[in-house]
Amino acid sequence: MVEHSLFESQPPKKSRTFLPKNTLNSVKVSLYRCLSLSVILLFQILVLNFFLGATSNSVSIHTRIVQEKPKILPLPSLQNEECQSGKVYVYDLPVMFNKELIDNCQDLDPWHSRCNAVSNYGFGPITAGLSAGMPENLAPAWYWTDMFAGEIIYHSRMMKHKCRTTEPELATAFYIPFYAGLAVAKYLFTNYTVKERDWHSVMLLKWLQDQPYWQISNGSDHFIMLGRMTWDFRRSKNQDWGSSFIYMPLMKQILRLCVERNPWDHLEISVPYPTGFHPKSKSDLDQWLNFVQTRNRTNLFTFVGGKRKVKSDFRSLLSSHCYNESDSCHIVDCSGTRCYDGTWEILEAFLDSDFCLQPRGDSHTRKSTFDCMLAGSIPVFFWKRSIYNQYQWFLTDEPENFSVFIDRKDVRSGVSIKKVLKGYDRERIRRMRQKVVEFIPRFVYNYIGSDEMGNTEDAFDLAIDGVLKRFKEEKRYKNAEFQEE
Repeated sequence: MVEHSLFESQPPKKSRTFLPKNTLNSVKVSLYRCLSLSVILLFQILVLNFFLGATSNSVSIHTRIVQEKPKILPLPSLQNEECQSGKVYVYDLPVMFNKELIDNCQDLDPWHSRCNAVSNYGFGPITAGLSAGMPENLAPAWYWTDMFAGEIIYHSRMMKHKCRTTEPELATAFYIPFYAGLAVAKYLFTNYTVKERDWHSVMLLKWLQDQPYWQISNGSDHFIMLGRMTWDFRRSKNQDWGSSFIYMPLMKQILRLCVERNPWDHLEISVPYPTGFHPKSKSDLDQWLNFVQTRNRTNLFTFVGGKRKVKSDFRSLLSSHCYNESDSCHIVDCSGTRCYDGTWEILEAFLDSDFCLQPRGDSHTRKSTFDCMLAGSIPVFFWKRSIYNQYQWFLTDEPENFSVFIDRKDVRSGVSIKKVLKGYDRERIRRMRQKVVEFIPRFVYNYIGSDEMGNTEDAFDLAIDGVLKRFKEEKRYKNAEFQEE
């Protein structure tokens, strides 16, 4: 209406051109109709803008609403083509959570020093020579690496990773280098209180919750490496085993890498146990792969393990089975502490055998599985949980292509392991071994600073790539949801 009044107060000047009266009236009517349509259209635009928040007041209100929502970090701009899935920020934790534990290595175990196990960035002492028949020039790539040293290895490798950033605002993922396994180990086998078992974990989470980037995400873009099996951190009752680290409230969104995962926990990713082979070049790796691929094997199967003084011990049954089939089975008796710090006899047994028996250990998985496969031997499992739903990022989710499963109940009922394995012809064994050998680069850990590996990704690379891809997709999904709102 404002525009119409304005028009009427300023009528157009009459044209000097002579027009008949009827024609002039027609022109006025047409102009009036055009004006009416313009007013209606303008009114509709004003109403539409009001509801869409296009006015200055609506913009102000909308801005306040957006600011009240949780802050979602934008995906970082990635200039490095090698880091297309993002970058990792490594927290600089107080030394009590990592370095101090290594410095006090003599206190990590109530019975003997663990200083060798945690030395040399977690790779342990280099071996003195190799077993007979192994390529001698590979000696510098072999170490006595402890099965629970993963926390130190991951921290050491992460500090030199190509996608590490020192600017947290550019990070897709945040790595917490807390040696939780080392911290709890000394309290597992003696009469310590639950408060002592949980102390490091409680203090770590208190420190973490004060960090600004934790507060933004509540830990949903944070990850940690646990060097022991997940069950060592899942104490639900005071009288139970281990610490309650995983069940602490602030842990409910943190992604966890561990050597054995809970198959029903989507926040856990199982990563390979460290073996003793840590190649320093692509040449080291290729030479080893060729060596195990062409190895002449004289035994059908082998068993490396010790009998245990428990009722119906399955390992004792396998030992007896192997002794009874000595023409086909090679046994390495690891009773007591004989194999605790490693022995070449174990690797030789695996190198000389087509198959290696892998019963469950203290938990369902064993470091021995990866020692066996490193030697090109085909693992034989008796519990599906020893391999199914474990290590999918490294060994795929089709264990039947590279392993054999014999139900332990069948063995207890008298099924002959030798007869089952004899049923695999040479061609099938060749294909399965080929698959095992293909996996070796994916489950070994290269030595720190190995710059001559080319584009070959090891277990550490695959684990970090997997974490970054997962967080990138989760962040992209959250950003899409945020924009829709």
